[in-house]
Amino acid sequence: MTSDTSGGATPVPAHTSGPGNTVVLYGDEDAAHVLGVYLDPRCPYCKRMENGLGTVIREAADAGRFRVEYHFATFLDDAGGSGSLHALAALGAALDEGSGPFALYLRLLYAEQPPEGEDGFADEETLLKPAGEVPGLATEAFTRKVSEGVYLPWARTVSAAFERTGVEATPTVLADGDPVAVLGPGGYAVTPEAFFAQLSERWG
Repeated sequence: MTSDTSGGATPVPAHTSGPGNTVVLYGDEDAAHVLGVYLDPRCPYCKRMENGLGTVIREAADAGRFRVEYHFATFLDDAGGSGSLHALAALGAALDEGSGPFALYLRLLYAEQPPEGEDGFADEETLLKPAGEVPGLATEAFTRKVSEGVYLPWARTVSAAFERTGVEATPTVLADGDPVAVLGPGGYAVTPEAFFAQLSERWG
């Protein structure tokens, strides 16, 4: 579903599904398995997971092994600020340009994530800068949506939906509803081999 402001409806980005279009889809919607990925843009441990596993997860989705359903939280804003909310709204704007630009933009946002105690993502320029490194993303439409906060209402809806999932921490990954370890004892991402071994145990 693409964004639509007609009739006074809250605009929602493309490539979303679920109640209120609060779930971000990546991969083949008809894939046999679902990998639920629960993230907060400001979460430093989510950054570690994305750095270690984000690309290989999406490559596996591209290969049809599963589809990814992203659920985004903004609970780090509760400690002060609105960076998670604004980053999520910008990710919504990226979705309108395609799943590929969204995926690379998500990776770059985490790569340039401000320190946890800083609310850098609340700054428009901080959100727009990485778009220049994503082919096809630095469009007039994307810039306008970020600058005008077009998807802030949607981001609030997504955040509220996350709170109803029962997931209490990020990052969390569920393989067809079952938890999969993505962080090791030191708080860094497990290896891709260890991650996919868990999926093989479940799915064969």
